[in-house]
Amino acid sequence: MKKDKTSKRQNTRRDFVKNTTLLSAGMLLPTLDVGAMANVFDNKTLKLALVGCGGRGSGAADQALQADDNVELVAMADAFEDRLTTSFNNLSEKYADSGKIKVKEKNRFVGFDAYKKAIDLADVVILATPPGFRPQHFAYAVENDKHVFMEKPLATDVPGIRKVLEMAEVAKSKKLNVVVGLQRHYQENYLQTLDLLKDDAIGKIVSGQVYWNSAGVWVRPRKPEYTEMEYQMRNWYYFNWLCGDHILEQHIHNIDVANWFIGEYPVSAQGMGGRLVRTGKEYGEIFDHHFVEFTYPSGAVVASQCRHQPNTMNRVGEAFQGTKGTVLTNDAGTAKIYDINGKELHSISNSEGHNPYQEEHNRLFASIRNNEVINNGEYGAKSTMTAILGRMATYSGKVITWEEAMKSELSLVPEEFSWDANPPVMPNDDGFYPIPIPGKSIVL
Repeated sequence: MKKDKTSKRQNTRRDFVKNTTLLSAGMLLPTLDVGAMANVFDNKTLKLALVGCGGRGSGAADQALQADDNVELVAMADAFEDRLTTSFNNLSEKYADSGKIKVKEKNRFVGFDAYKKAIDLADVVILATPPGFRPQHFAYAVENDKHVFMEKPLATDVPGIRKVLEMAEVAKSKKLNVVVGLQRHYQENYLQTLDLLKDDAIGKIVSGQVYWNSAGVWVRPRKPEYTEMEYQMRNWYYFNWLCGDHILEQHIHNIDVANWFIGEYPVSAQGMGGRLVRTGKEYGEIFDHHFVEFTYPSGAVVASQCRHQPNTMNRVGEAFQGTKGTVLTNDAGTAKIYDINGKELHSISNSEGHNPYQEEHNRLFASIRNNEVINNGEYGAKSTMTAILGRMATYSGKVITWEEAMKSELSLVPEEFSWDANPPVMPNDDGFYPIPIPGKSIVL
């Protein structure tokens, strides 16, 4: 996986084609005057900070360390010491011979404010905490002139979306790089498919179906010593102020592809959902299935479905119908395009060894080194907002427009955090949390 410096910096035809694709997608801004750029580096050692040391954050740190020969991990932050220690030990073992892990004990920060101390020490930051914290962490990083890689989604409520959009513009004005972990934008089968769609391979997209159907994710049992805040933080996936529900946390990938391929964001959504299988108190307040119809300004309608129910159909991918044909894509690295009669026109596969998770970090560090700017902030925020719009539709059972949703002042995330504070949602005397009820729940 690791590339040598020479091969990585060669300006090959393949790199040119990829950069052209990125430029056409609005991901790269033109080369900038070095004197006008903030926080630009040539051969300087880049200091990296990891904020959020769970599995995805640790994986992102690993990929960042592989993306550039001259980058060092210097600071780590997490709400929990045990999670930080596990991540530090794993990375230290993997990079024992490289000298790239230089996180002194004094630079391993724990607690709700730990992110500030880690970000202060870095040139580049990885933001991989539960998404409810993303707006405040992103704002602090941009205010302090840091290049950013941040995992999706980018918020759990509309006030958070507005903050991310605002700070993405500030990042742009400061010429800071912002890469968002919607890795399909860096995945060969999706990029090649997009090029064919731009060449009118299936005509105008009029409808689509996007899927994230799987068995579900982990549960961490409650321990007697946990406060309610610690229990919810350790089981963040099941609480909307931290996660936003699985339509947001995972299905955003497929919803984002719909927005990307159609080239628009929905004007409205309506849908239904609930919890039929995952009904125990350990599953917090989120649904186990959602079905949403998104209507786009062009008239296209996309049916979105996501499900966490064991022993049911598994599917993660997308399908779109155009006036001339159809396209099927998936995260496994393939895509197929058919004409209107079902004849296969194109079969696309990722090249051997291609890893979009690695590629997004390769692009980020190459952009920093080459005085370029990538800014994924706007589409990352608007695809996050699309998933929130879908959640509003399934929780309420009503038609929700983009315009009215973007005016929402309903904040899910508290302004202050402490281990002894009550989270925004609390269990009843039997330990169950309130579940959204269509027709009754307030979502705006």
